[in-house]
Amino acid sequence: MRNIILPAIALLLAACSPKTKSVESTTTIENNPNNTAMISAESSSNIVAAKNFHYFSIPSLDESNTLNMGDYKGKKILVVNVASKCGYTSQYEGLQKLNEQYGDKVQIIGFPCNQFMGQEPGGKEEIAAFCKKNYGVTFPMTTKINVKGSDQHAIYQWLTSKAENQVGDYKVSWNFNKFLIDENGKLIAHYSSNVEPMSEELIAAIQ
Repeated sequence: MRNIILPAIALLLAACSPKTKSVESTTTIENNPNNTAMISAESSSNIVAAKNFHYFSIPSLDESNTLNMGDYKGKKILVVNVASKCGYTSQYEGLQKLNEQYGDKVQIIGFPCNQFMGQEPGGKEEIAAFCKKNYGVTFPMTTKINVKGSDQHAIYQWLTSKAENQVGDYKVSWNFNKFLIDENGKLIAHYSSNVEPMSEELIAAIQ
């Protein structure tokens, strides 16, 4: 009897072993495609969304709230990298005037940056106080960021790269460069620092 039972058990174990491995292998194969599909779908969704400026958000200057670009749908957006100790700093006056006269058509947002000759060295309180005291700025300002280089903020990666904005490659050459976004979150144009906020060229593009 023992001689009959032992071979039978061996045959049973041999028959079961491949099935167990097969189940484990199937589980792994089934899980990996699902994970890959999920990651691909998420990445694809982000890529599509990132082509629209309304996808982005950034902390405000005082970090008390987040500026969501999607909140400005239906209006153009004028993005300006600003500084307090620049030859173009007086453009704050024109930006504020533009905000007051055309605020129903365009949302101006200032992006403080210290990458050009260290012309925005202050902290958030100092920047806010300077803008309010000297130019009565009421339009939104963001936290200080980098607009170029290895630590370039994602918003400026989108603004300066054709691969992302689908319009063109641009270089932020100095403080007070300007980017104009349309009502649907698409990039319209890039303006150099010497284009005044109240210039006919810029106002025509806004209207």
